[in-house]
Amino acid sequence: MRHRCRVHKLGKPADQRKALLRSLATQLIRHGRVTTTKARAKAVRSQVEKMITLAKDGSLASRRQALGYIYDKQLVHALFDQASDRYSDRNGGYTRIIRTIRRRGDNAEMAIIELT
Repeated sequence: MRHRCRVHKLGKPADQRKALLRSLATQLIRHGRVTTTKARAKAVRSQVEKMITLAKDGSLASRRQALGYIYDKQLVHALFDQASDRYSDRNGGYTRIIRTIRRRGDNAEMAIIELT
């Protein structure tokens, strides 16, 4: 049973899973939308929303936390500049997951995750 198991395992060891989520979060913040599997999209959604919440706070401590997670330093600075203007009126719900057709090779459920 997976009752109260909050971590999406994604079939990977912990270090590979963390690196995958960091890179997906970085690319999503950089490009605004990423096409990936539905399970990965659901897993990266919480990480991206945490980064945007940190950016809305705007303090030095939250900036350092974001710099420790996101790979690109200039991307963090751009996120902190734009997040307070773009997301000031809402408390969460910064991303949208749209299902698409299944992947041809292995029939995996695909999705597009995008910033709203």
